[in-house]
Amino acid sequence: MSRSKYLTLSVAVSIGLLTACGPKAPAGGDVPPIEVGVVVVSESTAAITSELPGRTSAFRKAEVRPQVSGIIQKRLFTEGAEVKAGTPLYQIDPAPFEAALTSAQAEQSRAEANYATAKARNARFQSLIASKAISQQDFDDVQAAFSQARANLEIGKAAVENARINLKYTKVLAPISGVIGKSSVTEGALVSAGQSQVLATIQQLDPIYVDVSQSVDEMLKLRRQMMSGKLSAPGETKVKLVLSDGSRYAQEGRLQFSEVGVSESTGTVVLRALFPNPDKLLLPGMFVRTELQDGVHAKAILIPQQGVTRDRSGGATTLVVNKENKVELRPIKTSTAVGDKWLVDEGLAVGDQVIVDGLQKAKPGATVKAVPAKIATKTGE
Repeated sequence: MSRSKYLTLSVAVSIGLLTACGPKAPAGGDVPPIEVGVVVVSESTAAITSELPGRTSAFRKAEVRPQVSGIIQKRLFTEGAEVKAGTPLYQIDPAPFEAALTSAQAEQSRAEANYATAKARNARFQSLIASKAISQQDFDDVQAAFSQARANLEIGKAAVENARINLKYTKVLAPISGVIGKSSVTEGALVSAGQSQVLATIQQLDPIYVDVSQSVDEMLKLRRQMMSGKLSAPGETKVKLVLSDGSRYAQEGRLQFSEVGVSESTGTVVLRALFPNPDKLLLPGMFVRTELQDGVHAKAILIPQQGVTRDRSGGATTLVVNKENKVELRPIKTSTAVGDKWLVDEGLAVGDQVIVDGLQKAKPGATVKAVPAKIATKTGE
């Protein structure tokens, strides 16, 4: 036998032995169905939230201005410190106002003396007019003088009170409690009553407001859902904050009110929430993101987000195992994300088995074996 024939025979025998020793194919060429992890669709109660931009603003803000004119003698506060309502902030030179008060008190004393004299004379003339000892003209003159003296006394009292108020206003007090900012004036500055320049600004930061902008389209959508009964309004709307650095604010806020008008320039409605701010972490003017509880969906269908894909047109689809254990491509409509799940408005019913594990292996029309997914056994969990 030639060498080439011998090698050919050896190769053929080796192939035959390998074929005989290898794994045997299933009878009839059947391939066992692949396993896919599914979640069973169920209804659950879900709080529907929306994420909206917001900006913080002080709970109360007071601009400190002088109520009398004069020279600033002292600044009585530390910039950036906490002040209480009624705390003295500035001292305006009181000397001119003390003198004005002394002068007004003197005028009041003179008016009181004139009043006492006119009162006594009026009493004497009351008895004389009864006996016809004086003329009616004299009596009328005495009564007029008495009325004038009484009016002058009232004017004197008012002047004293006005001078006392002006003297009191030389000490500029904090109108509210809060954190005071920088001072715009120093000792020796001339200030005037009613001036436009602010001496300092006080802001109350605990609690603090967060003003949120919501589009009118989103507001109308939520109201329609509530009118149809699909959503129910929460008893008390809760609001959570995400700060600009991505961290979550520890305190939870409450929605206070919403504006009754829509901004013509932005097409949004302003909502105002109130947050505790004991540590003064939130400062006025900060931009934040808010998570606002819009309502409660009593019969929500939620499926994990990894079970939803998008087609070329952007529509949402999911793979479902039907009653024949075959994979079915199901178009669905989702409205919003609730945690790590999608809220499904259309396309799924209670009891449907949605594939969330093994999506790469599952093809529409293929026969599969559905097993509970590792992430959850039901969408409501």
